[in-house]
Amino acid sequence: MVIALFFCSCLMLSGCSKREKISGLQQLNGKEFAIPTGTVADQLVLSKLPNARFKYFNSVMDAALAVKAGKADAAAYDEPILKNIAAKNSGLVVLKEMITVDNYGFAVRRDDRELKKTIDTVVADLKKDGTTDNMMKRWFPKSGNPASMPEITSGGKNGVLRLGTASVTEPFSFVDGSGQIVGYDIELARHIAKKLDKKLVIVNMDFGGMIPALISGKVDMIAACITITSERSKQVLFSEPYYIGGIAALVRE
Repeated sequence: MVIALFFCSCLMLSGCSKREKISGLQQLNGKEFAIPTGTVADQLVLSKLPNARFKYFNSVMDAALAVKAGKADAAAYDEPILKNIAAKNSGLVVLKEMITVDNYGFAVRRDDRELKKTIDTVVADLKKDGTTDNMMKRWFPKSGNPASMPEITSGGKNGVLRLGTASVTEPFSFVDGSGQIVGYDIELARHIAKKLDKKLVIVNMDFGGMIPALISGKVDMIAACITITSERSKQVLFSEPYYIGGIAALVRE
């Protein structure tokens, strides 16, 4: 009897059942996904895997740790953010096949075509001269934390360029150990400010407040792993895509 109770307790602590090893996306149809509360990741999963089931967590990190602990079969969220988590947490891996494929871009006010043109020019130039490749290696390492951001200065002779961002989208925009807001989007914004000879001013805000802040003129452009969508394009003007990502699945390795 004691042995039986001990065995039952072990099963309860380990999630009551051994979860299947996942190597492909279709294996997850009918399985349990860990989803950050307040996102549409569950709807996107259902568009590809109609029999999926869900558990909800306060953050994407909580969802990822639930997968690692065997409390869910997979977590679904933006692919680059999941890759960042997997790089810093052994035993987790992002499946190669995507749930959805999306383009990320900077956004400006719909009448600010000159700024959009500048952003597009900077993105194209950085790809051409190899800077983008270096940025990808720095911000998206295969293991460990992103590297430090290089110093990119601008004289600021032409005033300021205000970037609205949400510093909770590592590695695109996040707060580093010194309390500075850094990331792929921040580095790209500094290149844009340098091109315009303007001083970059970073305005940190909630993700949901970025588009309203842009439309009202509180900032000049916004960036924080923002997916380009037709619905958002009715409100803002997007740059050409600078990163192809989407919703992916994080599983135990």
